[in-house]
Amino acid sequence: MDQFTDERTVFCRYCGAKIPEDAVVCTACGRQVKALQQEPPQVIINNNNTNQNVNAGGYAGVRPKDKWVSFFLCLLLGWLGAHKFYEGKIGMGILYLLTLGLFGVGIIVDLIVILFKPNPYFV
Repeated sequence: MDQFTDERTVFCRYCGAKIPEDAVVCTACGRQVKALQQEPPQVIINNNNTNQNVNAGGYAGVRPKDKWVSFFLCLLLGWLGAHKFYEGKIGMGILYLLTLGLFGVGIIVDLIVILFKPNPYFV
């Protein structure tokens, strides 16, 4: 007795067994006889961006410093590291204080560097 008598059948192209017409895999040999028909996946994009930038002027965590204040502090009190303390660089200020402005060389270098900075510059 044939088990596929009430529905339409086809023959497997690999083993020749009778299989249902809508079968994707042969029931006898187990090989794939048709390509799988898949629906394309539904992609739902829900992009509700409500972020707000609250940085003042686009500089987060930095402090503006005046170029000329730093220049004159370096010129007059550079051996004490006053311009480094003004910028908030406490470690460098202590180093300048203990070495008298990195033996004078640090003061000269800092004067030149400060002159080429924009006004105000950000530390």
